[in-house]
Amino acid sequence: MIDPDLSLADRIADMVATEVADAPQGTAADRATVQAFADALVQPFETTVHFSGGVTQRCWTVTRTDGAYRVVYLPRAGYFALCVESDFGPLDIGVHGPALGCFASV
Repeated sequence: MIDPDLSLADRIADMVATEVADAPQGTAADRATVQAFADALVQPFETTVHFSGGVTQRCWTVTRTDGAYRVVYLPRAGYFALCVESDFGPLDIGVHGPALGCFASV
């Protein structure tokens, strides 16, 4: 269970750490994906994400951008999303679910 006394950033970091610890490691591809994800992680920080229809929402970045994509946490929805980088900042592209799953979808 995640400690309710933690900050939101620390709770998000704990969720991601649990995903990494529980990730399948059965194949070389599994291990490479988990390692690449772990290498891309950052301490979560607030980010404005753009959604279709001109909607914006305060979310939390959890991976550094690779120049095209980043993974963010959507606190209102309670899940992670893959965003594409744009001139206006991160743009949600409709890939949602576990952080590692979003990351691996690229």
